[in-house]
Amino acid sequence: MGSRKHIRAERAKEERKNQYVARLNNVPTSPRKMRLVADMVRGMDADKALYVLQYSQKEASNRVYKLLLSALANWKEKNEGSRLDENPLFIKEISVDSGRMLKRVQPAPQGRAHRVRKRSNHVILTLGSRLPVVADASVSETEKTKS
Repeated sequence: MGSRKHIRAERAKEERKNQYVARLNNVPTSPRKMRLVADMVRGMDADKALYVLQYSQKEASNRVYKLLLSALANWKEKNEGSRLDENPLFIKEISVDSGRMLKRVQPAPQGRAHRVRKRSNHVILTLGSRLPVVADASVSETEKTKS
């Protein structure tokens, strides 16, 4: 591997350390129904989103609730010494993509058949922190002392 690729790979690896992602694949609900729930919590604080999802009437909210709990567990795994109360986490990005489609046949009148498409989706949830990164603050302090 060349040096530029190596440097880029190292930079991407460092960026992934600060990302807290959870994925949910092949959810057997239509993407349109899941997007309604995703739009409801996009940009919210994590604790407020948990509350909203827990008491939502939509069926898809249960799955997004568990996904958010998984993302919070991933955050705890990477930040063992920190507490959730001290770090205000929010839903930085949540995307719903179309998954595989099961094609079935529904009987219709006069010997015909209609196609039924049973849709599924993939959900990717990314958490972010509202606090600035500590490494950036130390760099800005050194630049201030040089001026």
